[in-house]
Amino acid sequence: MLAAESSRAKAANYFAAADSEKRIAHVLAPLAAAGYHFLPDRQWPGSRRAQVDMVVVGPGGLFIVDTKAWKDPVVAAGRVFRGQADVTDEFDALADLAWKTEAALAEIGLAPGEVRPIVVFAGHKGVNASVGGVEIVGEGDIVRHIARRGQRLTTSAVERVLAAALTYFPLIGAPAPVDVTLPEPIIAPEPAPDLDHLPNESDIEAAILEGLLAPPIEEWMTFLHPDQAKLVRRSFNGPSRIRGAAGTGKTVVGLHRAAYLARSQADAQVLVTTYVRTLPAVLGNLLARMAPDVADRVEFSGVHQFASKVLDLRGIDVRVNTKAADLAFADAWRQTSTPLTAIEAKSAYWKEELDHVIKGRGLTTFEDYADCARIGRRRRLTVDQRRSVWALYQRYESLLRERGVHDFSDLILLAEATLRAQPLLGYTAVIVDEAQDLSCAMIRMLAAVAGDGADAFTLIGDGQQTIYPGGYTLAEAGLSVAGRGVVMDVNYRNTAEILAVAARIVDGSDYVDIEGATSGVVAMTSPRHGEKPVLVKARTGTEHDGRLVQHIRRITTGVDVGWGDVGVLCFRTSEVKAAVTLLRAAGIPVIELTAYDGRPTDAVKVGTIKRAKGLEFKQVLLPWVAEHLMSPGVRSPGSQIDSTTERDERDRRELFVGVTRARDGVWVGCIATHGSSA
Repeated sequence: MLAAESSRAKAANYFAAADSEKRIAHVLAPLAAAGYHFLPDRQWPGSRRAQVDMVVVGPGGLFIVDTKAWKDPVVAAGRVFRGQADVTDEFDALADLAWKTEAALAEIGLAPGEVRPIVVFAGHKGVNASVGGVEIVGEGDIVRHIARRGQRLTTSAVERVLAAALTYFPLIGAPAPVDVTLPEPIIAPEPAPDLDHLPNESDIEAAILEGLLAPPIEEWMTFLHPDQAKLVRRSFNGPSRIRGAAGTGKTVVGLHRAAYLARSQADAQVLVTTYVRTLPAVLGNLLARMAPDVADRVEFSGVHQFASKVLDLRGIDVRVNTKAADLAFADAWRQTSTPLTAIEAKSAYWKEELDHVIKGRGLTTFEDYADCARIGRRRRLTVDQRRSVWALYQRYESLLRERGVHDFSDLILLAEATLRAQPLLGYTAVIVDEAQDLSCAMIRMLAAVAGDGADAFTLIGDGQQTIYPGGYTLAEAGLSVAGRGVVMDVNYRNTAEILAVAARIVDGSDYVDIEGATSGVVAMTSPRHGEKPVLVKARTGTEHDGRLVQHIRRITTGVDVGWGDVGVLCFRTSEVKAAVTLLRAAGIPVIELTAYDGRPTDAVKVGTIKRAKGLEFKQVLLPWVAEHLMSPGVRSPGSQIDSTTERDERDRRELFVGVTRARDGVWVGCIATHGSSA
């Protein structure tokens, strides 16, 4: 008797579920006009018996839809209840299916986050929750929920995803016949709530129109090269490193990886940091558009800003005063410089030595400095010469303490010390972009935050693009990424013609990578071709400036390039100011990179090359470049193998960075009498 009643209940529930699934299909049907495709009753991958109610593919991504014909479902405190029963575990299989689908579709380049598992409560409206990565909505909310994803996939991308979905979710055969000759009475299914409050035709049309009017996002936010998509999801059992030449998509992978790790667990909190203080704002706004569902779980911060936050949380007083620190160094230089001027007369070189070599490593004894490899510094120093440098350092530190001020290196060292004494809890992962620009102390500080757990610490960068003095190796920072390093070797940004010019600029120079190996010019290939970069050798500044303005006007006359697609990148802040004044006088809209936050803007972006790290533009113009930097092997006039040579090499790498910010075109302007950028 009990078995018969159970059979009748299952049959009744089958018909109830089938009816609700038909209703959901009917509700979703208008989305077809917006470019959506529906795959109902597909086979659950890897299962012979289970099936997926519906797979929806369209401009908003791929949605795996499961319908629940439950009478009184309740979502509370991250749990789902059906009456008194906790049924949260029933959602685990759907979340797992979405995760596996992401992995499968990474083979075609679909980015994580574009596969959305959805449970629809039939007969309900006003439901909007998320449990274990599964989105939960009511029948009356499903159209708006899908449509509001907007235009995330292009038409060609939708076609690729649809083709992959048809293969991954195979069509099942006709369902086995149901025996309807069961004895009466048939147990009635749970009654669905009154459907009068569900959306009418005008509600549905408004929801679809809202999605159609949403501005499309850049394709890289949803579609990557398959190798990139798989790397985003790759797991490492300790600190890892992603490296590759300019244009290989390292920052893009880092941004997607931040979103992926933020989705990995309910309490995830990811820190993304870099040296350039304006880049975090840009990346933060890009992530908000790319992955709004996890934007509140990814923190973007400059490394100095983060150190300051740590010290504030700990109540540690720090008084960074750049002007006072510069005066302290000037006084220390006057008091101790005599032995050093014979080696290098420019005090700036020795200030770099203190900031990047000594304090950048956190060296506290002369013996440590005497043994230091001074990576990236061309001028060799004897032990006695280093002793003179150490005397300068000690006098400088003494003056800072006497005057009650700190420099930016102190900010990092103080934060590192407090984190070593008391770890900071709350962050599940730390991602460092442009890692080669950070100091050894900065890496140690961030490693203390991340810990050594799986996927907890990711370093992203390229030694070829090191543009700051000094350097470090991971061994000095007490880190190893052995077996956890990935090299990205395909350039997706630049044309072959741009790459050829960039490679020639740094031809003949080498650098020490943070993993300790000495490398030369990295061979780069690109499948794209375009116009050759333009090199202008002007006889006067007036001629140079006129041709700069003329070139911007020419490239922005068509439909392919707007003002916002152009970047004017300079070596110095004084040149940035000159460029801004020049362009505004010519009636060209301008936004400085110091004010740019990643949001679309119809203005030419102007800033230093350093500020442009991590960014890209369709067209890049580099004005007032010292002519000798464009010729490989040619040093600035009168230079020897000394600090000037070192500066020349850094300038070449900086110019290399500027050129490789361009996707389609480069313009370089030189003035014959401009002189060396050193």
